[in-house]
Amino acid sequence: MGEFILETRNLSKAFRGFVAVDDVNLQVRQGHIHALIGPNGAGKTTCFNLLTKFLEPTTGHIFFNGTEITRDQPAHIARRGIIRSFQISAVFPQLTVLENVRIGLQRATGTSFQFWRSDRSLSRLNARALELLEEVGLGEFADEITVNLPYGRKRALEIATTLAMEPSLMLLDEPTQGMGHEDVDRVTQLIKQVSEGRTILMVEHNMNVIASIADRITVLARGAVLAEGDYDTVSRDPQVMEAYMGTSQGELEGAH
Repeated sequence: MGEFILETRNLSKAFRGFVAVDDVNLQVRQGHIHALIGPNGAGKTTCFNLLTKFLEPTTGHIFFNGTEITRDQPAHIARRGIIRSFQISAVFPQLTVLENVRIGLQRATGTSFQFWRSDRSLSRLNARALELLEEVGLGEFADEITVNLPYGRKRALEIATTLAMEPSLMLLDEPTQGMGHEDVDRVTQLIKQVSEGRTILMVEHNMNVIASIADRITVLARGAVLAEGDYDTVSRDPQVMEAYMGTSQGELEGAH
């Protein structure tokens, strides 16, 4: 199991008889960008909620770095290094970009939300915060009030805030949703860049994004794994095409 940072075995979740996640066996390899895709209602978000323990599985097991974490609380999951981006997003729009990343660093050092700490004691985090902002291309925006950032830049800030938590595994939930073409390209390249030496599991609808950066893809349909492999393999799978149908089938065939 050493090569897999995350593994689920027969993971299922039922809501009053409706099975949202059905016997999912997922293996995420260390250092990979692994994409979880599927049509609407396929169970992707429920799967993410099970992995971060916002939902309890009905049946099945979750392992992280070879240790079972099925019954861990959400805070324990985060402390182990499984960090879900866009849930801990830049939630302080009136703070500066730098201050938002600094809060992420505070969380990582166990001093989170101690807003009464003096600026001087927090300023020791500034150098690392600036490094993270440079890593995501936001160095020049450090003193900007977050609410003023364009949408794509806010997403970059959310990635920086996630990186501040020092994740072993980053869960990215629809990182390019609602973006224009230019922002999609920028954030796609950013994800590729920050994946160096890290592992990423992402839910994403944009097939061009998936085609360009995912090492491995798991396709869900009606809560179950429909197909798995690299982009060429899953995009040619007749079952996957049938599940997507219509315009999404065109997307699958046309994204390169």
